[in-house]
Amino acid sequence: MQDSSSGAEELSSASIFVTGRVQGVYFRMFTVENANKLGLTGFTRNLPDGRVEVFAEGKKSSIMKLIDLLHTGPDLANVKEVSVEWSEATQNYSDFSIKR
Repeated sequence: MQDSSSGAEELSSASIFVTGRVQGVYFRMFTVENANKLGLTGFTRNLPDGRVEVFAEGKKSSIMKLIDLLHTGPDLANVKEVSVEWSEATQNYSDFSIKR
């Protein structure tokens, strides 16, 4: 019998796409710093269409906190939209980094 009060939280992953003035404004580094603070793994990168892609894995509650932060971004950013696609964790990443 499993103890549901053990605090073990299911791992998830999310593909997040951020639209707006999000390139050249410290957005990727902002994402890495906050993902590391939240104990997440994955990556962030600039896309050719001007968006920033974020792939985050870890506790769903931590990913949701990161998504909240991405809605604002760093001071110079102007976020217009954040879209999220949830999926099962792949556990393919050991850290959170900027992908070129």
